[in-house]
Amino acid sequence: MGVIAWALGIVLLDAFLCLAQLAGLLLWECSSCGGLAGAWAFGLSKWVFLHVFISALTDEKHRALLQRFAALLCLISPVFETGRSLTSPSSEQHAGPSLDPSMLLLGAASSSLACLTWEKWLSRGGQMTKDDLDTRRLLTRVLTYFKPDTILLIAAFGFLIMGVICDTYIPLYQGKVIDMLSGQHLQDGFGYAVGHLVLISSGSALFSGMRGGIFKAALARLNNRLKHLLFHNLLKQEVHFFEENNPGRLSSRLHSDVDRMGRTVALNANAVVRSTVKTVLMLRVMLGLSWELTLLTCIEMPLLAILQNKYTNLSKDLKDQTQECHAQNKDLASQVIGGIRTVRSFNAEKDELRRYHEALNELRAISRRSSIYSAVYLLIRRLVSLCIKIFMLIQARSLISSGQLTIGSLVSFFLYQKPMSVNLREIMYCYGETMSTVGVISKVLSYVDRTPKCTVEGNLAPQNLDGRIVFQNVNFSYPSAPSDKPALKSVSFEIHPGKITALVGPSGGGKSSCVSLLKRLYETQEGQILLDGQPLHRYERKYFHQKVALVSQNPVLFSGSLKYNIEYGLEKPAVEERMKEVAKKINAHRFISEMANGYDTDIGECGGKLSEGQKQSLAIIRALLREPQVIILDEATSKLDVDAEKVVLNEVLARGRSVLIVAHQLSIVEKADHIIFMEDGSVREEGTHQELMNKKGRYFRLKEELFSESS
Repeated sequence: MGVIAWALGIVLLDAFLCLAQLAGLLLWECSSCGGLAGAWAFGLSKWVFLHVFISALTDEKHRALLQRFAALLCLISPVFETGRSLTSPSSEQHAGPSLDPSMLLLGAASSSLACLTWEKWLSRGGQMTKDDLDTRRLLTRVLTYFKPDTILLIAAFGFLIMGVICDTYIPLYQGKVIDMLSGQHLQDGFGYAVGHLVLISSGSALFSGMRGGIFKAALARLNNRLKHLLFHNLLKQEVHFFEENNPGRLSSRLHSDVDRMGRTVALNANAVVRSTVKTVLMLRVMLGLSWELTLLTCIEMPLLAILQNKYTNLSKDLKDQTQECHAQNKDLASQVIGGIRTVRSFNAEKDELRRYHEALNELRAISRRSSIYSAVYLLIRRLVSLCIKIFMLIQARSLISSGQLTIGSLVSFFLYQKPMSVNLREIMYCYGETMSTVGVISKVLSYVDRTPKCTVEGNLAPQNLDGRIVFQNVNFSYPSAPSDKPALKSVSFEIHPGKITALVGPSGGGKSSCVSLLKRLYETQEGQILLDGQPLHRYERKYFHQKVALVSQNPVLFSGSLKYNIEYGLEKPAVEERMKEVAKKINAHRFISEMANGYDTDIGECGGKLSEGQKQSLAIIRALLREPQVIILDEATSKLDVDAEKVVLNEVLARGRSVLIVAHQLSIVEKADHIIFMEDGSVREEGTHQELMNKKGRYFRLKEELFSESS
């Protein structure tokens, strides 16, 4: 505010010096004080006086800026007169400062506009802030993703420019046709003029259509490319990443944000180029009509730019909050609808409705604030435009009175002025819209650039695998858990091929952590897990997950057919006979055959059309079809009957497989060749069921709590 006050003071002092000089000329008519030399002498004199004035009275912080402004204010008039004398030698010589207040205002406004443009944008090329550099880097990087569509974009921008040129010349030929129609006799060139009008109108329509179609094609290709790249990188992330970022939010980034990012950059670039070309062509005509009115029109641009910048900064955070609320609301609705059975079982409909209502209220509050900012911004913007138009009318009256402008030229100017203002507003809107999308672009690209926090996979893929697993002094803590509460503490045990090993213990003992580490869902902090003497990370990922299969208590199924879920993840589709053979071995073929379409029966979303036992049977078929050498059964037979459970255990033990069972059924644990009792993240006891019972240790004392049914 201090700089603005000093600038206004300098403008007033400059106006006072002009009036004083005019008063001196009226009292002393000296020809040597007039002309171009007098204009330069007077301008330099004012510059020296204001320079000394600023140096003596202003602080060092703003002194250089004010001195540059004073130099511009004093010298803009002689520079303009010099340029006018060079371009129009026959024009009248400069007669000194004008008494017209509008001319004084025009000079001050021109100087302020030039100074603001230089200080705010042009002089900051080497002094850009970190945010400016980050924004430029992000937008430049987004443009690099258009590289495969370079030919399409060149064609699109070519059609765009040709379409704009045609649009600009349509009024010109319309005027020629009207001039011919206004005469008493039609001229011979009437048909020629009409033909040109039809030609450029058709060209405008053709080029605009081609431009729009090619831009949409390029945008669709960009969105497809970005979505594929982002989804590919998301699939490589570690499990903890998905625990920190819920699926609804990631899905929103993948679809809504990528679409918005591509649409904003592509369409805004289209609009900016179109509006810029139109503005340049219109500006050329307007300058020919009246440079004074054109300057007043151009003053509107930086003022609106300042308003737009303020509005963009205010609305940017609100748009980010709105995007976050949309993602949270989508995730909340998805969770409730997906878990409707649980909601219905606990009679929690009212609670979920209340939560969703609160989420909608939060979104509405953000939208209300955004609407208020938008309304205030529009009001101020229109007031600024109104003030500029009033100054233009005052200046136009002066120009018409002096014979420098005609009524017809004024009407033509206003016909060009409105579209030009629209173009300038569109450019500023595109700038603000692009800046408001920077947060979205940054978030999407941060996911694209994210490096998974897991060990790089190896290339081991031996043809023969025994399946011997050894845990060696494994220490592990979940990334989200406190460091002083490890999930596993120096865990060591062995799983032998052809044997059943059972993990038992109270909840929180570390059983699930062992299973997660064995499936490489997490990485150990200390110690290692060996498969046939080699660390797990040295195996090729595809090979490892085929040879080490997990069947959980609540298997995850996908929408589609039974066959699709059984073959899920296989490189080649399974032979149907092989699929039926595996199903028959675990007594699952019968219930599948009784379904309407057999193996092609649609199981609904997440397998909603199947019972819990059928889901487990389907998951077991899916695991056995891969012919794994290590099978992990995490309560995988809890929903099966006794006979089916016995058949499954016999089948998984075939071919000398290593079997690890996590179970709470004593009837299954008793059949294990080796039982590992875990508590508080450590291995407390090992042995067969009878050996552990004879020890009368923790396993013996907690037997009734550990198992849901007795033998």
